[in-house]
Amino acid sequence: MGAEHGVFADRLKPGPRAKALWRGALDLLFPPQALDGGPAPLAGGLSADTWSRIHFLDGPVCDGCGAPFEYDIGDRCAACLARPRAFDAARAACLYDEVSRDPILKLKHADRLDLAPLLARWLSRAARDLVEEADAIAPVPLHPFRLLHRRYNQAAEIARPLSVLTGVAYLPDALVRRRATDTQAGKSGSGRKRNVAGAFHVPAARAAQVAGRRILLVDDVMTTGATAEGCARALKAAGAARVDLAVVARVKERGGLTI
Repeated sequence: MGAEHGVFADRLKPGPRAKALWRGALDLLFPPQALDGGPAPLAGGLSADTWSRIHFLDGPVCDGCGAPFEYDIGDRCAACLARPRAFDAARAACLYDEVSRDPILKLKHADRLDLAPLLARWLSRAARDLVEEADAIAPVPLHPFRLLHRRYNQAAEIARPLSVLTGVAYLPDALVRRRATDTQAGKSGSGRKRNVAGAFHVPAARAAQVAGRRILLVDDVMTTGATAEGCARALKAAGAARVDLAVVARVKERGGLTI
């Protein structure tokens, strides 16, 4: 009976043609709007002008930190060769600049949760090789006080749809921030490291979810990588076999842009 019910349910599922027709009907009733407020796009997403100005990292990048190379010079940049990171590899979908900054900050500070699935799709493409190797996806956590103030964790809002999109298990609370840290904005690289030292922890009740597994850590922006390294150390202390990092955007050079 159970098998027959399953077959019957499968027959009721709409096929690709029916889904396309349904999406077309919805677009007629509710035309797609640009998520950045620009001219109406052909499909849901950013306007064509904004899309064309985002610096997506499609070319060669450093396997260790995700920094773009002007040309292919090997797997790792000089900085990563000189001092390997606590995480094993990193990928970023784009550079953090005046254009990509807008949707990221809207998600982070302006309750624009509708942007999260779009950013998750960017990550699924940019970090495809890391996603394929991952056993689980974990977001960089917020301290409970900051989460109460902001009401949601932007890294979790990106990680959740990335998990759904890729089929990789989602670990929303395997990693916690047990110490309220100051904002990283405006701090030097060494200052950022001191700020997050010992701030992250894998609770004993969640250690089994991490031990022996390859974890893909997800965040919105990487500047120096101090926060991601603090998370990676905590995950590896709990027995993670490997920790990789996927971020929506990374800062190429330190500047005056607020994150």
